[in-house]
Amino acid sequence: MAKDLDELLDEVESKFCRPDPPRLGMVERPRGCGGGILSNDRNRAEAKETLRSAETFEKEDDLDSLINEIFEEPNFDKKPFKLKSKSSGNTSVRASIQGLGKSCSPVYLGGTAAPCGIGTNTSQRACDHLRCIACDFWVVSYDDYMWDKSCDYLFFRNNMPEFHKLKTKLVKKKGTRAYACQCSWRSIEDLTDLQTDQQLRWVCGKH
Repeated sequence: MAKDLDELLDEVESKFCRPDPPRLGMVERPRGCGGGILSNDRNRAEAKETLRSAETFEKEDDLDSLINEIFEEPNFDKKPFKLKSKSSGNTSVRASIQGLGKSCSPVYLGGTAAPCGIGTNTSQRACDHLRCIACDFWVVSYDDYMWDKSCDYLFFRNNMPEFHKLKTKLVKKKGTRAYACQCSWRSIEDLTDLQTDQQLRWVCGKH
C-alpha cells in the first residue's frame, strides 16, 4: 500500500509540479505543489526576466559575431602598410618634400640664356644656390654683367656681399652672368659644368 502511494505521489509530482513557462494574466497551479493563483505582477516580473535574459543572449551573440569579424580581417602583420608614393593625392606633397633639400647633380654655371634652378642631366639649369666651401660664403650672381679684369682677391674679400661696393667692378655685357664669393669669381657666358673648373670650391647649397 505504501509503495502504491509513493508511486501515485511521484506521478502527481511529475505531471503537476513541473515549472510552467511564465504567462501573462492569471495562472492557476495545483495547490498541492505550493501553487495557488499567481498575480499579474508576478507573471509580468517573470516575463520581463525572461525577455531580459533573451536580450542579453542576443547582445552577447552580436558581440561574438563582431569579435569574429575582427579576427577574420586580413592579418596586418603579414601585409605591412605601404605608402602610395604614386597616388595622385600625394603628388603635390611629395613634390614639395622632394623640392626641399635637393641638390643639383651635376652642378652647372651659365649665362643669362640658361634658366636658374635645380640642375640635372636631363634638365640643364644653372644653380642659383651655390656655396663656397673655402670661404663659407654664398655665391652671388648678376645677370648681364661680367667682372672687370682688374678684380683681385682683396677686392672681393673686402666688399662681399654688398652690391653697391661690388658694382664698381661690374661691366655690362648682355648674356653673361657674373658669379663671385669672397675668394673666387667667374664671368660665365655658356652653360658650364662646375666640375670642369677644378679651382672653384663651389657646391650646390641645396634648393
